[in-house]
Amino acid sequence: MEKVIEILSELHPDVDFATADGLIDDGVLDSLDIVSLVAEIDTEFGVTVPAEEIIPENFNSAEAIFAMITRLDEE
Repeated sequence: MEKVIEILSELHPDVDFATADGLIDDGVLDSLDIVSLVAEIDTEFGVTVPAEEIIPENFNSAEAIFAMITRLDEE
């Protein structure tokens, strides 16, 4: 989880990702951020995020992103 927050903080250092939710709904993350994030997830965690997983629910919080990574890693 800490690594996810670190990656997100590199994109937007002004946001407290430990408590923020609604990252997509509130416009904190845009499509370019998601592309960067998906690439970082692959690099850092060795997890490929398929297109069908790129939905707001999976990217609205650091916790949701970490849960997605964990789930994809187990598959």
